[in-house]
Amino acid sequence: MNLSAQSPFSSKASQLLSWGHWFTFANICLALVISLAYLFADTSPDTTMGSIYMILTWLGHVGFITFLGFVLTIFPLSLVFPYPRHIRGMAAILATFGASLMAFDAYVFYNLGYHLSTSALPQIISLVWNTISASPIIATFSAGTLVLTVLSFELIISNYTWKHLNNLKKLTFGKIFTGILLTSFALSHTIHIWADANFKFDITKQDNVLPLSYPTTAKSLLAKNNLLDLELYKQVKTKQLATTNAAYLLPTNVKQCPEKLLPLTDILIFKNDAQLARFLQTQTKPLSKVNLFLQPTSHADSVFNLIYGLPAFYKKPILSQETVPAWLTKQGINVSGFEDYEFIPKDVNAAMRIIAANSDTNVRNEAKHIIAFALASEQKIPVTVSSVYINDASLADNADLLQPMDLLATVLGQYWSCETLIKQTLIGRNIYQNHDDSGINYTQGVFVAYKKDKITLIEADGSYKNISAAQGFLLDNNFDVPFLVESIKELKRFIGN
Repeated sequence: MNLSAQSPFSSKASQLLSWGHWFTFANICLALVISLAYLFADTSPDTTMGSIYMILTWLGHVGFITFLGFVLTIFPLSLVFPYPRHIRGMAAILATFGASLMAFDAYVFYNLGYHLSTSALPQIISLVWNTISASPIIATFSAGTLVLTVLSFELIISNYTWKHLNNLKKLTFGKIFTGILLTSFALSHTIHIWADANFKFDITKQDNVLPLSYPTTAKSLLAKNNLLDLELYKQVKTKQLATTNAAYLLPTNVKQCPEKLLPLTDILIFKNDAQLARFLQTQTKPLSKVNLFLQPTSHADSVFNLIYGLPAFYKKPILSQETVPAWLTKQGINVSGFEDYEFIPKDVNAAMRIIAANSDTNVRNEAKHIIAFALASEQKIPVTVSSVYINDASLADNADLLQPMDLLATVLGQYWSCETLIKQTLIGRNIYQNHDDSGINYTQGVFVAYKKDKITLIEADGSYKNISAAQGFLLDNNFDVPFLVESIKELKRFIGN
């Protein structure tokens, strides 16, 4: 085939490539407008350098992925099929699909905090279904209007750039704009390398804001949610995260339990397994052993989990302000044997007792529900799996992980019929109800999230590992971003700035 300068085929291909650059320029501008949604969805940078990096990476990265789309689609089509009318039509359709996909991804990111992916498919389907169910007419009209508007824009731009190609070639603005995009792309990557080496987390926490950018890591995920201990990361040593940047927001308009006489519940916490074993031998009421009890190895965190139904992430602000449990019912609680909780009003006739027990501790004769467990032995890992004893044989075959927070939620929900109170004030769950076999905790500066048998531990320095709950051995290092983002949202549900 003759592709000399005089060849009509070569001339058409050359014109199409020139047109394609201007068409791509217009789509870069459109993509920049759509991608503003990502910036609004994320928290603003705290530093000047963080803001500069945000602008540079927005210009450079969005321009790059849009141009890459041209190189992978329109460019090869123009070479092998240089028929202007058909190419311009196909380009408009492809560009419409790309822009609509970015808009949909921006919508998902704005609502869920992560981008489109197969691993997030259940959450994305749920989001779409809830959006359509809430207002089907508005949702359908909005989506349809968006697609038609983008398609109209693409067709107009496609025809305009082709008809005015000779005039556009005389403009120098295109070269200036291209230079700005290339400079932004290079500078943003240079700044990121510098920030990663110098612990500038106001920059690196933006890694996964834009689509197809740096992948989310444990470090960037913690930094984005203010859970990263900078000193610990620098020193790479064990150190408890001393504080957070937010405070506990006490729930308001809490709905109390139904006005009725609540069945008495005794919860006994033993210092060790030996004391628990001696107690069980003396009991006339049989208690069933429930396995897969996941509790912090920190005794203080485990007790806090049980009394408040919350992760120890909230322990410091709650105890420093001596905030009584938000779930506290009119029939009261009696917490005895724990010095940190002397400020909680005691009711000798309380429906629930939480006792620092020993082998000689007796339960009330009138107690209908009894729960007993031993605090974990000291270990290097932040959580461990043991057993809890409950006077309900139906739980003996439990196959799901449960935590101290879940014990409180079970008492309120299953024994006292206070389901609304659980949703308003606790992060624990009723172990009698169906659930998705997942949960969270936070102890000793470590974020804990589990899904079925897989427990993910993210240290305050950004390192992480996955372990088997039942066997204790290390699992693969896959980082389930959607699940962990949702888990951190749940952890921070009661945060107030």
